[in-house]
Amino acid sequence: MEATPGRERLIEQFKADGLKVMFGNPGTVEQGFLDAVDAAEDFRYILALQETVAAGIADGYARATGGAALLQLHSGVGLGNGIGMLYQSLRGHTPLVVVAGDAGVRYDAMDAQMAADLVAMARPVTKYATRVTDPRSVLRTVRRAVKIALTPPRGPVFVALPMDVLDEPNSEPVLPTAVPLTDVAPSPASIGRAAELLASAERPVVLVGDGVALSGAQRELAAVAELLGADVYEVDSSEVNIAASHPLRRGQTGHMFGPRSKELIGDADGVLIVGTYVFPEVFPELESPFRAGAKVVHIDLDAYEIAKNHPVDLGLAADPRQALRALAGVLERQLTPQRRAAAAARLDVRTRERARAAGAAGEDDTTPMGVFLRTLAERTGGDLIVFDEALTTSPLVTRYLPAERPGDYHLTRGGSLGVGLPGAVGAKLARPDRLVVGFAGDGGSMYTYQALWTAARHGIEAKFVVCNNRKYRLLDDNITQYWRERDIPEHDFPGSFDLSHPEIDFAGLARSLGAGGMRVEKPDEAVAAVGRMLSHPGPFLVDVQI
Repeated sequence: MEATPGRERLIEQFKADGLKVMFGNPGTVEQGFLDAVDAAEDFRYILALQETVAAGIADGYARATGGAALLQLHSGVGLGNGIGMLYQSLRGHTPLVVVAGDAGVRYDAMDAQMAADLVAMARPVTKYATRVTDPRSVLRTVRRAVKIALTPPRGPVFVALPMDVLDEPNSEPVLPTAVPLTDVAPSPASIGRAAELLASAERPVVLVGDGVALSGAQRELAAVAELLGADVYEVDSSEVNIAASHPLRRGQTGHMFGPRSKELIGDADGVLIVGTYVFPEVFPELESPFRAGAKVVHIDLDAYEIAKNHPVDLGLAADPRQALRALAGVLERQLTPQRRAAAAARLDVRTRERARAAGAAGEDDTTPMGVFLRTLAERTGGDLIVFDEALTTSPLVTRYLPAERPGDYHLTRGGSLGVGLPGAVGAKLARPDRLVVGFAGDGGSMYTYQALWTAARHGIEAKFVVCNNRKYRLLDDNITQYWRERDIPEHDFPGSFDLSHPEIDFAGLARSLGAGGMRVEKPDEAVAAVGRMLSHPGPFLVDVQI
């Protein structure tokens, strides 16, 4: 094969893998590669003003497409800027293919400006990190990285690309990456054992995470839960794993405090864990939260997560969809009439509770945010994609815009702020046919507000809502718990939690970045704001006062 510069051949490799959009922020050590990107046909560069923003947009794009996304960062300083967002992607299992340049292998001994051990920097926040030093193995290394990113457990990967390596002639073949199929089914014997452990439970619980969504197992999950009459709690969950309206869905266990999870599952005598690890709280229970004698079955493609923190009776390294489908079949055949009746009774109780709760909800929320959300739901019929980093306002967002259909709802994950606005930009770029609305708190939005500029520059018509309570409200809630646990009398919140002064003009900032924007202070302004947002021919932000 005729040799061409490695920088050009690398682009052909990306295109062979369907990676035709690159998100990034340029730098000098990548200039030759980016010059080739600019000249390449059928290849698009989405410019962000800072690497954190580029990483957040790439994360949203990958989540909305269900595939990998390509992210370019600038050497050590750019990688450093992006690390917080890469942690989000690692925790959320987003398959990002991250590349960064450096000055060149020939300069390694000089310890020059911007020199850094890029692989060591990237390793804690990626599944795989490496540096190419041989011009004959550029594409081979990239294919390996793509394969690792897309193989469950999915996650970001990193490849450092020295300038001189990419400048060398390259004659490697351009081939699509071979990603192994992982839709493996457990053996009939192991599924029979799982059914045996779970069928006799009188208080069954199912704990689920995004492994369910990745395998497309939502229908199978609901079938097993209904057969068992089991409450379903979402654990490490940021996608639609079960419809919000399903009567057995009980919400999220939460990501902060282990006692909360223990309280929810402590009475369960049969526990099925699917597509998640247990438990992801910041302050977890160190002792097992499961009751003594409870039978625990854990299904996940990621064998590392099975029994990682707490013992289980049966662990199955298998595809959730295949395993749940098989489990439902066995339960259908083997559940006794008495067990079926008990499960149906539990389902009926939850169905009636859900109906009573819907009736008790009664009056609509009349705050500016409540009116805005109700109007948005009415105008769209719920036909939109929500990117939710509203945090303390999320319960209100999902009250009016419930997460019903796979692909229509993405929740922040990983714990670091700033994914809401760029995530919506990436999702809209991936799904230009859909209305995409990103919700963020006032504090979180300021981490990555430059995303609006990227949306305006590239004609990405995402919509944004700032839930403006003029504080880091989640920190108020968490320190209240801290005081309670330590018998500390409540007092004024730390001043560092307050964002009220000087006041931030979010609408003005949006306009300065090329987007539309307006502020909502009163309920009667919210209806008009929805109309303006939906009719605006480009990115538009609404600052809703809470």
